[in-house]
Parts: sequence; structure tokens; C-alpha cells
Amino acid sequence: MFIHVFGFRWKPEAIDADKARAEKEILAFRNTIPGLLEVHVGPNVSPRNQGFTFVGLMKFADKAAADAYTVHPAHQALLAWLVPLIDPVELDFEA
Repeated sequence: MFIHVFGFRWKPEAIDADKARAEKEILAFRNTIPGLLEVHVGPNVSPRNQGFTFVGLMKFADKAAADAYTVHPAHQALLAWLVPLIDPVELDFEA
């Protein structure tokens, strides 16, 4: 299994509709990305969040599935509009 964890610091120009759209599109990957076993997203409630207020976790069957997700058209479409609105962090590991 391969785990992908991510967090976003939203830039000031991001509005609530952008945040809701990101959550909706990320959750929609459940039915779109081969090898994606689980997707979870939500607000970061940690008191040590360092400004990362949106977090997610994805479980993939293996690293190859995670690599395929990286270049998948649905993921690329999300990144096209989302990247200008966030300061992201990503953590990946095999479990």
C-alpha cells in the first residue's frame, strides 16, 4: 500500500467556493483513479497546523498506482486551477 498525505495553506485570493470545489473534486477521484483505494479530506483541526487548514489522505494499491494518479487527466485538471490558490505540502510513504 502507498499513502499520500497532503495539506494546503490557502492563499488570500482563495474563496469559500474554491475550497468547496477542491474538496468535491478530490473526493470524486474515488470513482475515477485506478488503484485509488481510499480518499479522505477535511479541515485540519490540529492546534499545530502551521497554517495548513485543509488536509487529505489517499491510499493507493501501490506506488505504481500513485505514480499513475500524478499524471492522470483528472488530477492534472484539478492542479491547473488549484495550484495558484495554495501553498501545499505533501508526504508519501509505503505501508
